Amino acid sequence: MSSTLEHTLARIRGRDRHIGDRVRTHLDTLTKPPGSLGRLEALAIELAEIRGEAFPDITPPGVLVFAADHGVAAEGVSAFPQEVTAQMVANFVNQGAAINVFASQIGARLEVVDVGVASELSGEGIVHAKVRPGTGNIVEADAMTRDEGMQAIDVGIRASQRMIVAGCRCLVVGEMGIANTTASSAVLAALTGQEVRGLIGRGTGIAEARLAHKAAVIERALAARQAKADDALDVLCKLGGLEIAAMSGAYLGAAAQRMPVIVDGFIATVAAMIACRLCPSVRDYLIFGHRSQEPGHGVALDTLDASPLLDLDLRLGEGSGAALAYPLLVSATRMLADMATFASAGIAGGEVR
Repeated sequence: MSSTLEHTLARIRGRDRHIGDRVRTHLDTLTKPPGSLGRLEALAIELAEIRGEAFPDITPPGVLVFAADHGVAAEGVSAFPQEVTAQMVANFVNQGAAINVFASQIGARLEVVDVGVASELSGEGIVHAKVRPGTGNIVEADAMTRDEGMQAIDVGIRASQRMIVAGCRCLVVGEMGIANTTASSAVLAALTGQEVRGLIGRGTGIAEARLAHKAAVIERALAARQAKADDALDVLCKLGGLEIAAMSGAYLGAAAQRMPVIVDGFIATVAAMIACRLCPSVRDYLIFGHRSQEPGHGVALDTLDASPLLDLDLRLGEGSGAALAYPLLVSATRMLADMATFASAGIAGGEVR
């Protein structure tokens, strides 16, 4: 285990439940029937406990998009060729992707990190942190070595630290990598023991007839790699992706600094499973933004006992769904800080239920 990862794990503690009790009491003094703002009230308590502040501030947000390629793309599991990963990174840099639009809308700092794109990328606007040029084809070889997996986790930890130094108070984590739903499905199957065919979806939009091929590829990879279900790093390194490892590191780094993280869709949630296996207390810092169309996402959410904020039939990735959920967190904190109490508003009957 790297020194960066060891240091980060040692700093992660659970949420501040005492602050949560204070906030819960304060919420019941606001000019509304107790509990009438539903999940928004629970979200306010959660954010207060994460930040350790009765009136948490989660602005501005930071968005991290990790990009990497997958050797399993050679098996024809995606609707797009591998070179699209690099082309989409260029699109991020040129402000042309959905995550650029949504990040701008919420006033987020956006950083694009090359942790494992197969081709060499040049130009400004990219953080160059390539561990290796794509993973191995998991049907034929391990995705990466254990050392490479830890290097990629370290890339994510350092990226979250940069966001904190830049003044960000909430993190959105996204990804780009052709064939990464295949790798994520393999990781999920290995961690949960569930049947592959109940986990896979259309990913980038493959035809229904090709789903059986995708399932067969994953089943071959699982049989060949023999990853140990009780060793998250083993599963990650044999079956996963460099961007999945980096996302896991970003969650760990954020949790070590008491920074809330909005988890995006299927791939992001599988990365969250890895992070939580490495350190269960990380779960306290994760807020799940939306429910993806990918069938495996429901399984991953259930495994983490997570209930996402939105369900918009999304399956894009990039952190897009998490960015769309961010305004709900802002509403929760603004309600907590700015809403009048019965006493301050001079309204009688605040005790009436």
